[in-house]
Amino acid sequence: MTATGGKNDGSSSTRKRADARRNEQILLDAAAATFVVSGVEAPVREIASRAGVGVGTIYRHFPTRADLVVAVYRHQVESCAEAGSTLLEAAATPYAALSRWVNLFVDFLVTKHGLPAALQSGNDNFATLHTYFVDRLVPVCARLLAAAARAGEIRSDVDAYELMRGIGNLCIGVDPRYDARRMVGLLIAGLRAPVD
Repeated sequence: MTATGGKNDGSSSTRKRADARRNEQILLDAAAATFVVSGVEAPVREIASRAGVGVGTIYRHFPTRADLVVAVYRHQVESCAEAGSTLLEAAATPYAALSRWVNLFVDFLVTKHGLPAALQSGNDNFATLHTYFVDRLVPVCARLLAAAARAGEIRSDVDAYELMRGIGNLCIGVDPRYDARRMVGLLIAGLRAPVD
């Protein structure tokens, strides 16, 4: 019982935590969308406007730009990692799941305008992001490759890290005449197991 005689069942604090998580999600989504258009150096006011909040709200959640960039990056890595299992369960075949996951991975890569420079800036907040990215996503890719290989849909000698590096290299181009998604599609089609 509370001092006023009412029950304190914790639902109020649970609701507040859920609201805080939802608000943070809105900020991360707005920042990610802004980074796609304007890069990681986009003005905070642009992110706040997209999120429908004041600039102070962003700084309450993320005191520095580096905190915000790291949070967006980690959030997107987690979304990509979690999609692997979901796609394996929902897709018609493991190869279809792999193809759809690779498309998500390409989306993740091509929307990181300015991030490579930020990662090499010497800022300690960015130092562990590449390791985090590799540790979370390579095992997901490996599971998808293994499932497709077991199903006889792709060759069995494909290394997840090498494939992801290859996809990453294909996504570097910024020339408007260059279609990274098409090139990655050709790469994934090339994984198909040879027909006897």
